[in-house]
Amino acid sequence: MTEFKTLRGMRDLLPDDAGMMIYVQETARKVAKLYGYKEIITPLVESYELLTAKAGDEVRSRMFAFKDLGGRDVALRPEFTASVARLVATSMRNEPKPFRIFCMGSAYRYDEPQRGRYREFWQSDFELVGTFRPEADAEILMLTDSLCQKVGLKRFGLKVGHVGILRGILGQEKVIEKDQNAIMQLMDKKQYDDAVKLVESAGVSKKCVRTIRELVVCRGKDIADVLKRIRELVKDYENSVAAVENLRTILELVNKSGYKIDLTVDAGFARGLEYYTGMVFEIFVPDLDIALGGGGRYDKLVELFGGEPTPAVGVAHGMDRMTLAMETQKIDLKAKEERTIIVVPIKEELKTEALKIARLLRDADMLVEVEVMGRKMTKALEDADRRKTDYAIIVGERELKEGSVVLRDLSKRDQRIVPIGKLVDEIKR
Repeated sequence: MTEFKTLRGMRDLLPDDAGMMIYVQETARKVAKLYGYKEIITPLVESYELLTAKAGDEVRSRMFAFKDLGGRDVALRPEFTASVARLVATSMRNEPKPFRIFCMGSAYRYDEPQRGRYREFWQSDFELVGTFRPEADAEILMLTDSLCQKVGLKRFGLKVGHVGILRGILGQEKVIEKDQNAIMQLMDKKQYDDAVKLVESAGVSKKCVRTIRELVVCRGKDIADVLKRIRELVKDYENSVAAVENLRTILELVNKSGYKIDLTVDAGFARGLEYYTGMVFEIFVPDLDIALGGGGRYDKLVELFGGEPTPAVGVAHGMDRMTLAMETQKIDLKAKEERTIIVVPIKEELKTEALKIARLLRDADMLVEVEVMGRKMTKALEDADRRKTDYAIIVGERELKEGSVVLRDLSKRDQRIVPIGKLVDEIKR
């Protein structure tokens, strides 16, 4: 008989892993509400042309693309921003701006599976649409910090750059967009020597090559000092200077707002997607060598899809990677969860009473299971203990005659008789 397994790069999430993923998803939804983002749902399958318009060669080469039964070229989404930009250009074109939207779900890329990298992965995507002002960029950074804090990450930081710094130099040196994109792709992969060689082959000035060589090693946590050094390096490139000042304004807003984010400014930092036009950033934890997510400003994508010129900034958080970081940092999810309870009737005839008590507790928003295997009380309690259940409610004849049950704290190994009417308050207390 054939033994079926998951496809390479795909996973089944069993209860513990699924619980961690759901916790991160619920936390992302809470953060969305706190910042005023409204949830939308976009299709898993989109036009291939839409998804590849500004995806970058690396993403294009790894998409799950196919023809549908109508002969149309379609693909599974590799990320969310293209779908959001399509929606903004069409159904949401008349919405008052700015607007904040949020979506969440699975995405697909044919990457080589490894720790923290899968072919099916989950993202939460936040987009602030309709404003070019630096307050919006600062908000996306602060929102990302809030999510990382609320899922419980103890150590994390953001690496921040601005694509306008490098694009400003290359544009002034008359490097064509195709070559600029290829250079940025190499920068994204940290293949700096190859990137500089490509710059040289584009026929630029020696000053340009020298400037880029110095920029790719210009990084650090002293924001004022790093930005000062970058500005000095690009002083002869007008658009690059403007990009540095834009980044300075964004980071000053974050700092003066009271957010103590661990920030590293990196002049040679680039992201693989071609649609970015301004600030870009990624989330890192010291325990892992992969980014937990990232984003940035994209001011031309909506227009590319037929909409009005619409500035926007956004971020995608990798939920699989966040759960991996939480596991690596040994974050106790159990401490964040609600108490779990099992109701155990001592005799078969007490099943109805057990179900009534379970309903009473569920009406109070408590997580309750009822013993349904017909086990004896000792075996039922052993099983509950093995499953790390917090409380057992033992329904016995003698206690019921007095309107009470036995409440057993499975972690402390003690129990007491509690009137049914006071059960909810006793457990909450």
